[in-house]
Amino acid sequence: MKAIVYSKYGSPDVLEFKDIDKPVPGAGEVLVRVHAAALNAYDWHLLTADIFVVRLMGGGLFKPKTRVPGADVAGRVEAVGPNAGQFRPGDAVFGEIAGTGGGGLAEFARAREGALAPMPAGLSFEEAAAAPMAALTALQGLRDKGRIQSGKKVLINGASGGVGTFAIQIAKAFGAEVTAVCSTDKMDLARSLGADHVIDYTQEDFTRCGERYDLIFAANGYHPIWAYKRALAPKGIYAMAGGAPAQLFQAMLLGPGMSIGGQKMGPVMARASQKDLVTIKELLEARKIVPVIDRRYPLEEAREAFRYFGEGHARGKVIITVGHHE
Repeated sequence: MKAIVYSKYGSPDVLEFKDIDKPVPGAGEVLVRVHAAALNAYDWHLLTADIFVVRLMGGGLFKPKTRVPGADVAGRVEAVGPNAGQFRPGDAVFGEIAGTGGGGLAEFARAREGALAPMPAGLSFEEAAAAPMAALTALQGLRDKGRIQSGKKVLINGASGGVGTFAIQIAKAFGAEVTAVCSTDKMDLARSLGADHVIDYTQEDFTRCGERYDLIFAANGYHPIWAYKRALAPKGIYAMAGGAPAQLFQAMLLGPGMSIGGQKMGPVMARASQKDLVTIKELLEARKIVPVIDRRYPLEEAREAFRYFGEGHARGKVIITVGHHE
């Protein structure tokens, strides 16, 4: 089968498009004929090998544990392994397969059946592939870490990226008053997704404007942690889901010590969850959330897709399409 493969960490130049053996599903696993995959910060970190993040994510210390990148997939079940009874060949599915070792940037990928859910009705494979990791991160960060409630004031920093675009919509689905922070050229996008207020970070620093928020969700957090603390309400929560390694260090190491006086501060560690994936499926089918796709690249152009993703300017998701046609 055709796949994107890498054997060492580095820039997108280390990626190769080549033939490899088709994977075989093990116990409790299925083989998915991939129609589309999506890029995430997770994939970028595992490619470029920020050592701390790679170790945190379970990657190899000196070289990649998994030859084929790609955590998000949508496609059809090709075969099922022993003791796998949730799906049958031909079923359309989507999910986040990092727990099986990744491998979404290929014609076929194996996955734990518990990492997949039936594909949302009415969506294309590309739209479905855009959702799993980003939407799960937004849902778990807002609901579990952020304890979001109707009427609360929520700020989404990094609101125009993959996680941020889902976070705006999920926060609105919970009934929150949402402020989105993004660049000038993406303000209209944030408004179109339901943001009540939009702040242009190139013109205004929300951490110094005097406004206080019940929840700050940093989908892309580049402010120091004490700046976020300054913008929190007395019982506010800061949930750091993405950004520079320095901010992740601060959230993990300093967050617990700064969680005083009713405020809570710390990182979001999203996890694969079939139950939550079904929740995402229901939100997608109800059109309460809509995937935002910036660009699509064929599998053989994955290098270019990663280069574009690495620039950090994508509006929503970058999708990889695989050459299966129905």
